[in-house]
Amino acid sequence: MPVQKLKEFLDREKIKYVSIVHSTAYTAQEVAASAHITGRELAKTVIVQLDGEMAMAVLPANRKIVLQDLREVTGSDQVKFASEEEFKKRFPDCETGAMPPFGNLYGMEVYVAESLTRNDAIAFNAGSHTEVIKMAYADFERLARPKVVSFTT
Repeated sequence: MPVQKLKEFLDREKIKYVSIVHSTAYTAQEVAASAHITGRELAKTVIVQLDGEMAMAVLPANRKIVLQDLREVTGSDQVKFASEEEFKKRFPDCETGAMPPFGNLYGMEVYVAESLTRNDAIAFNAGSHTEVIKMAYADFERLARPKVVSFTT
C-alpha cells in the first residue's frame, strides 16, 4: 500500500491529518476536482534536476513552474524537469507521479512555492492516484523543512 510509509511517518510525528480517498485521478487538477479541494490548496510535487541532483518543487495545482525563476532562486546552472524514468526508482513505495512532498523521506531537497505558505492547510498525493492527505501547512513545513522560494506563474 503506497500510503503506508507516509502515514507511519505522520503518526510517529503525532501529526493530525485527514485522508481523502477519491476516484482515480492523474493530473493535479483532476485530483483537486475528485477530492473536492481547490487548486490553490492542493500541492503538486514536481521532480526537477538542479545541476544533475533531483529535488522536489512543490506548488499549488493551479500554478506552473517557471524554470528560469527556479534556476535563479536555487543558484543552479542547469534546471530541468526530471522524466518519470529518471525518478520512479527513487519512490518505490509510490505510484509514478503521486509522490508526497516530503523530500526528507526520499533524500531530496524540497522547494516550496511561496504562495503555498499562505494556506492554513494543504493537501497532496499520498503516494497513490486515489488518496490525498490534508494537513496543516505549519506541520508540513516543520516536517519537510522546505526552502520557500518564488518560482511559479
